[in-house]
Amino acid sequence: MKAIFRTSYGSADILELKEIDKPVPKDDELLLKVHAASVNPLDWHILRGVPFLVRLMGFGLLKPKHQILGADMAGRVEAVGKDVALFKVGDEIFGSSMGGFAEYTCVRESRVALKPAAMTFEQAAAVPIAGLTALQALCDHGRFQTGQQVLINGASGGVGMFAVQIA
Repeated sequence: MKAIFRTSYGSADILELKEIDKPVPKDDELLLKVHAASVNPLDWHILRGVPFLVRLMGFGLLKPKHQILGADMAGRVEAVGKDVALFKVGDEIFGSSMGGFAEYTCVRESRVALKPAAMTFEQAAAVPIAGLTALQALCDHGRFQTGQQVLINGASGGVGMFAVQIA
């Protein structure tokens, strides 16, 4: 399978298209045929390893733990591990994990959801990180309640767009 691969931290110049083995799902994972992946600031930070805190958060101190980037993805389930209970082969799903910049990736069952039928794969792949960030900011950290007013400053990006819709 083809994948956008890297072996070190750096700029986009270090990325290369490589032919690698198709991954095999673990017991709690799905094998996903990736139909769409989005690019967001998280991918950029993980690519560069900057801020340095990214490396300390489990992405690899001196060299990257994940050689294939792509945190947001959508696609079709090709195979399931023996402990997967919520999904079956053929399901259309979207979610967040590493490895979306490849033809196939393995993702834990807990990191994905069924793709709404009304959404395209491209639309679904744009939701996970930005949508979850906005939801956490408003509901978990901001404790936003029905009837309150909220100012969303800078709603031109993905997180801001979702924050406006949620609010």
